[in-house]
Amino acid sequence: MNSRRVHLIAGASLLVLVAAGCSDDGSTHGPETVEAPPTSILDGTTTLLPPEIPGASGYVFRSPEDAAGEDDAFTYDETAVPVGATVNVAADEEGGRTTVTFSARGLAPNRDFGVHVHTRRCGSDPADSGPHYQNVTDPAASDEAPSSDLAYANPENEVWLDITTDAGGSAEATTTVDWTFRPDEANSVVLHEKHTMTGPGEAGMAGARLACLDEGF
Repeated sequence: MNSRRVHLIAGASLLVLVAAGCSDDGSTHGPETVEAPPTSILDGTTTLLPPEIPGASGYVFRSPEDAAGEDDAFTYDETAVPVGATVNVAADEEGGRTTVTFSARGLAPNRDFGVHVHTRRCGSDPADSGPHYQNVTDPAASDEAPSSDLAYANPENEVWLDITTDAGGSAEATTTVDWTFRPDEANSVVLHEKHTMTGPGEAGMAGARLACLDEGF
């Protein structure tokens, strides 16, 4: 017999024996089962950063359900302030004066926003950020009845950064006030639904709170 053929037959026999040995307990082995990923990954409950607007930087707005825990930026109205829109805030103090600059990208285009510095950090409820920061605090104001007295609710005593976005949803505003922030008393910036009003009994009001970002001044 040809020796090469003997080797091939022997090799084939060995493979048959090995295969038989793997199933000689009588059990049937199907293909290995791969477990599905945890539901939290599949249903999107894992906290992930929203996509950032191309070319933008700074705070990235997300929904309150996706709180990061450190410095948050929440949108309460995703039509006006889409998830993924970004803002930058800068404050410079010099000679007892403060200049605050606000810039945004990815907001709703061609619309007005009121922008103010608030006293508390952002939360899942728009009201969590508290009232406007005031250099001289209105003694008659409260959380239930925010200051609307022209003597206190004005752009010299508060920080107003009203903007109107362009066709691409971008805008920038700068203001300078003749004072500096008290430590730990100004903690967020809030975007409102319209420009700030200035009339008696409505001064400082700018409608609903559409978004909030944590910023310690």
